[in-house]
Amino acid sequence: MNNTSKISIREKVGYALGDGAANIAWRGVATFLFIFYTDVFGIGPAVVGVLMLVARSSDGISDVLMGIAGDRTNTRYGKFRPWILFTAIPLAVILSLLFTSPKLSDTGKIIYAYTTYILFTLIYTANNIPYGALMAVMTGDDKERTSIGSYRMVGAFAGGMLVQGALLFLVAHFGNINPNITLKELESEKYQLVISAPTDVENVNIKTKDGIANFVWDTKLVQDSTPSKNKSFSIEANKEYAFIVSGESNLDKDKIIVIDQKSGYSNSIYLMSGFLAVFMLITFLSTKERIHPPKEQQNNLWKDLKDLVQNKPWLVLLTIGLLFSIYNSIKQGIVVIYFTHYLHNQLLAASFMVALMIASIAGAMITAPLSKRMGKKRLFIQALVFSGVTNAAIFFCGPNDTAAIFTLGIVSEFAAAIFPTLFFAMLGDAADYSEFKNGRRATGLIYSAGSFATKFGGGVAGAIIGFILAAFHYNGQDHTAIQGAIPGIKMLMSWVPALIAILGAIFMSIYPLNQNKMNEITTELSRRRLVEGN
Repeated sequence: MNNTSKISIREKVGYALGDGAANIAWRGVATFLFIFYTDVFGIGPAVVGVLMLVARSSDGISDVLMGIAGDRTNTRYGKFRPWILFTAIPLAVILSLLFTSPKLSDTGKIIYAYTTYILFTLIYTANNIPYGALMAVMTGDDKERTSIGSYRMVGAFAGGMLVQGALLFLVAHFGNINPNITLKELESEKYQLVISAPTDVENVNIKTKDGIANFVWDTKLVQDSTPSKNKSFSIEANKEYAFIVSGESNLDKDKIIVIDQKSGYSNSIYLMSGFLAVFMLITFLSTKERIHPPKEQQNNLWKDLKDLVQNKPWLVLLTIGLLFSIYNSIKQGIVVIYFTHYLHNQLLAASFMVALMIASIAGAMITAPLSKRMGKKRLFIQALVFSGVTNAAIFFCGPNDTAAIFTLGIVSEFAAAIFPTLFFAMLGDAADYSEFKNGRRATGLIYSAGSFATKFGGGVAGAIIGFILAAFHYNGQDHTAIQGAIPGIKMLMSWVPALIAILGAIFMSIYPLNQNKMNEITTELSRRRLVEGN
């Protein structure tokens, strides 16, 4: 068999659906779990930040163990594909449990969050590391691998678009409590609003469709009289709740949105989890493993680990993976909070994220031809610098500068899409380098350590978001505290991730594999495999 032959478009698309599924989970968690924990489940931001950092710290062990297990798996389906099959349903289930909010004490909530989040990271590891390693054994051609990587990232961004673009609208749909609404106009752009519901609802959020009007409680029994674009509170069945709504003209009952956030988030994620499981099963059925370790290679864990720590390309990629993951995860994790509390329009965040996903797909598609022209290393460095500098400019945008925020975000994301597209292809290059230099191949181990860097980066990003918001006394259920935290929210949306991108560009400058070296490695490995085949 020609191990450097072209891979069919059907197989590339089938493989790409796997990362579409993974990103329903990954981007769903990265984008919505923080605000779900703080604003819906009622856990403090610093506690959430520590949770994400602690849970992701365990990935260092679990990822490496998973890589070792994958390399030593031998079935008629291959080494890596069986893991995709057997983890598809469990991953969908644990994602659903993450966004389920049972009635618990404050301590019980923290225990539940730690338990489900750690289980999520473990199951995601058992699924995603074999998935990533699979790309390296589908073909021995490094350029074809870059093409597969582009398809993969298109699938990843399409999955991200699905969850980021649709989730908030699904929350509004599934969270609709069908309230009784009475609206009385008091004067121009000023109304009295009274709502009630037939059942108890633990956490609802009320606002107008356009997010323009301010709400103030119309009762002396409520201490918080601060005007805000939305209010979160609990409803008792058949009890009336009154507000004064001002600042928006031609208001009618159809423009009032009252959402049960807990059931809205839970039911929306349950639906998304179904798509995740189906996409993973399609990936298993449509792909094939073609590259195998040298026939004379014997299992030797100590030798595999020794080769790994002496693999300079992999060591550089480990650091780069950590940094670009922190960069992307901060940007994803702050978007909904930024649009909710700075622009006062949460649903606009969905449009913003869809626009970014479209830009990401374009960036992933252009990566393969650009890398052929410029080389992976040079392209990676320039993309890091350009994306970071552009993103930093968002700091200067005001809450009404929507067009500028969208433009800067889209341009920055177009370049940021190049990072993961190149990164996972370059991990395959690092596996080739190890086989070229040492005559041994441990694809799963190389991808597991690279995967750890990207996942741990997400945990570090969550901690950074949590600590900065806590430093500004953010409380997602307290309007006054939210307004005091606006400077921190702006920092996290702009120049904090930009600094991480610039640091990543500095580290990428020492990456040792240029295109000429990769051409040499690919040619030599093809010769060796041809000899083995004979």
